Amino acid sequence: MPVKPLSIVVLLFPRVTQLDFTGPAQVFSKFPNTEVHLAWHSLDPVPTDAGWCIVPTINLEECPSADVLFVPGGAGAFELFEDPVALDFLRRQALSARWVTSVCTGALALAAAGLLTGYRATSHWASLRMLEHFGVIPVSERVVRDGNRITGAGVTSGIDFAFTLAAELFGEDEARKIQLAIEYDPEPPFDHGSPRKADPEMVKNIISATEDLRMPAILKAVSLTAV
Repeated sequence: MPVKPLSIVVLLFPRVTQLDFTGPAQVFSKFPNTEVHLAWHSLDPVPTDAGWCIVPTINLEECPSADVLFVPGGAGAFELFEDPVALDFLRRQALSARWVTSVCTGALALAAAGLLTGYRATSHWASLRMLEHFGVIPVSERVVRDGNRITGAGVTSGIDFAFTLAAELFGEDEARKIQLAIEYDPEPPFDHGSPRKADPEMVKNIISATEDLRMPAILKAVSLTAV
């Protein structure tokens, strides 16, 4: 009897950070016997932060249940706070998912849906502290696992997240084979990809600007969940 394919459900949304999705998606594409569903309200192309679009494969109403629920990040993640249909979709999918996951500010969308309350989680370093407002325990690590929650930090961390997920689902040997297949062996030309390695004043200013921009949406979402 054929084995049912693993179902990965990705919530797309306008202004998604494309590498938050496409980095993990490249790893997902190598998973054995796996179907990846790109879900949004309609099948119209969804604009990314890179100026081009990703086409959803299914709408929210018709999307099958997830074995893995995945939410990428981006500026549009904060707009999900005021999208009750999308938040309900996340809650519904999480009920039966083996893994509930995110990358970057996708963690804040999960948090707004009440799916990270009391969990340890990470996000992009400039947005990490804002998780506290939803009762989440922020952890400054590249990938954080707590129970069946796996969260990745900012953008490129999504590739590391996907390999962590691959090892959980299929074992380390399979994850290593995929890593070799896509030649994931980063050697960046600059050692400046973490706030721990950057100018402290620059980091402080970016965090302050990010919180000034996003905090109104955070506080509004928190007030709605408290009602």
